[in-house]
Amino acid sequence: MTTYVLRRILLFVPTLWVIATLSFFIVRLAPGGPFQSEKEIPAAARAQLMRTYGLDRPLPEQYVRFLANAARGDFGVSYRYPQRQVREIVSAGFRVSAELGGWALLLAVLAGVPLGVLAAVKRNRLADHAVMGLALAGVSVPNFVLAPLLVLIFALTLYWLPPALWNGPASRVLPVIALSLMYVAFIARLARAGMLEVLGQDFVRTARAKGLAEPAVIARHALPLGVLPVVSFLGPAAARVVMGSIVIEQVFAIPGLGRQLVGAAFNRDYTLVLGIVLFYAALLLVLNLLVDLAYAKLDPRVELS
Repeated sequence: MTTYVLRRILLFVPTLWVIATLSFFIVRLAPGGPFQSEKEIPAAARAQLMRTYGLDRPLPEQYVRFLANAARGDFGVSYRYPQRQVREIVSAGFRVSAELGGWALLLAVLAGVPLGVLAAVKRNRLADHAVMGLALAGVSVPNFVLAPLLVLIFALTLYWLPPALWNGPASRVLPVIALSLMYVAFIARLARAGMLEVLGQDFVRTARAKGLAEPAVIARHALPLGVLPVVSFLGPAAARVVMGSIVIEQVFAIPGLGRQLVGAAFNRDYTLVLGIVLFYAALLLVLNLLVDLAYAKLDPRVELS
């Protein structure tokens, strides 16, 4: 396993290099520039800003300098907030996004797995149809529709919860629900499919033949293998939950990483955009590795090679 982990870590380097290269040139080729929207700045001052940040240099030179700095984890300062380092902004935004994503993913697992197991055990019965109907609705309704609906109902009509911001436990409720519902639906469908496959296998029938109660058969024999599709889904989902909360963060005015990325893209804040993109890519690679290790741990048939 150690060799496998080291090999995967070594593969991180070329993968991140490709992502960094593509991101650098895509950002540079986008129309506009970081200081073009500052209409009050005289041309001489704008030229001075370009020299200060090295943007007047040839593109290959900028690229080499960017790679050298990125290899040291240094993305420089934000063009929009020149008093702050990019890594400070990313760190602050990630703490908020990680908390939001963590609660949403936890809620998705705690709700999705039992619902999927229930649907599999009650296959083709009312409970199964009800769970799959809710799952279909959860997958079909996008965040940008669900989030304003929740605000309208629970904040602006019933006045039970605050409509926005991130300043207390009550302010977490609506964003977490809005972000998690789609993942509840996905996890319920995956858990149902995994459990249906496992429940028909010989070792489950043998456990039943030995006289074990049905809850014990499900919990001890079927569930560990039945949730494997969910485990493989959780790694990419964790990264998507953190970065996929862009809409939720915009709707609820949450100062997370997704909102920072949207603002940086609009402002042509090259350093901040590249810092967030590479941070997200590294996070995705690490989470995928952790999921592969967890998968091998849960299923002895899986060999890491």
